[in-house]
This record gives sequence, structure tokens and C-alpha cells, in this order.
Amino acid sequence: PCWQVEDFVVAQECARCSSFEVKTLPECVPTGFIEKISCPTSKREEVKSCRSAVMEAHVFWRFVGTMMCVAAVFAVLVVCRQRVLDRKALEKVRKQIESI
Repeated sequence: PCWQVEDFVVAQECARCSSFEVKTLPECVPTGFIEKISCPTSKREEVKSCRSAVMEAHVFWRFVGTMMCVAAVFAVLVVCRQRVLDRKALEKVRKQIESI
């Protein structure tokens, strides 16, 4: 590809591949997005795979949301476990006091 060996100009910004392009262009397979580039030295126009900023933001916020949910679940588990341990400690102290 000319974009690996020479300077290039982006002719069309990163955009989602159409269903036809997904089936016909191997560049669409890795990310589902392509951008059209122009190599002025060799006067060739090609497409290359790219990462969409919108897609990256969506993936990031999905990850953040998932981590927040996991954190909330484990916080609830910690509180429940702490209550169980506190109850056991109080029961142990109560039994020690009753045995005196």
C-alpha cells in the first residue's frame, strides 16, 4: 500500500463500512471503519482500516460503566460481609460475658 511507504492525504475521513463494503473490502474486517486516502507521489487512491473516535468513545464509556457496576456489586458484598463478621464478633463477646 502506498500509505506505508510515502506521504498521503486523507481524502475521506474515517467512516463506517457499508454492508457491501464489509463483504468486498478486506480493510473493513478489523474495525468496521475505513478511510479513503490519496498518495500524491504515486497518484494512487486507496482505502485503509481506521479507528473511529465515536466508536472508541463508545467502547470506553461501556468499559467505565461496566467497571462502575462491578465496583458497586463488590461494595455491597463488602458491606454484607462486614455485617456478618460484626455479628459473629458481637455474638462471641456476648458468650464470653455470659460465661463469667
